[in-house]
Amino acid sequence: MPIVMIEWPDILGPTSEIVLEEYLFAMLVSLAASVATYALYVLFYRDWQRGAGIHRVFLLAGPAITLLFIAIQWSLPLSLGLLGALSFVRFRTPIKDPAEIGYLLVIIASSIGAATYNYELVGILFAIVAAVLIAQRIFGSTGLRGLASGSRDLIITMPAEDYTEHESSLLEFLRANLRGFKVASTTQNAGAASLHINFRRSRLDDRWGEFRQELETVVSPASVELYVG
Repeated sequence: MPIVMIEWPDILGPTSEIVLEEYLFAMLVSLAASVATYALYVLFYRDWQRGAGIHRVFLLAGPAITLLFIAIQWSLPLSLGLLGALSFVRFRTPIKDPAEIGYLLVIIASSIGAATYNYELVGILFAIVAAVLIAQRIFGSTGLRGLASGSRDLIITMPAEDYTEHESSLLEFLRANLRGFKVASTTQNAGAASLHINFRRSRLDDRWGEFRQELETVVSPASVELYVG
């Protein structure tokens, strides 16, 4: 019986064409970008302790996304199945602030840049992101958004039944304590009601702990979740 000899290159995948040093350097750049994004999130995102906690995945997500795109760029079927492969990803904690989504996009963009060896574009991306975040910090608590409209956001989430019962007293309390009070939207889903408010200033001057205590007194005994942007 003849013995079939298999050459080592024959059992390797198409990504074996990548030089090992290039692959390792791309992974290091991706990891460095993930660390930088993590640092920017903690330094400049003022609600990171109360947010969805997405920064905890940054250090793993960056290299993982880079490897994913290095692998699929050699295969059209794999690239077409990318969305299906990632469909299992779910966020147990809802991401209510678009700023957190922005940090996720930075991670994804830098990882793709590292996977395609466009390191200069990754550097330009972080230079622009850092400049924008520093500008927001310099221009005050409302950032560049405040220069445009001077408005801030308040999102109140509570059980839908309690919201229906206390809606009038809740709106009266908000109108008395928030300057420039305006209801942006009201949504109800899965037994929870979310009230999105635009305002310019608070009567309590950012003492949101005291504000929450007074609000809970108004809607007692309902539980209330607050997000202030």
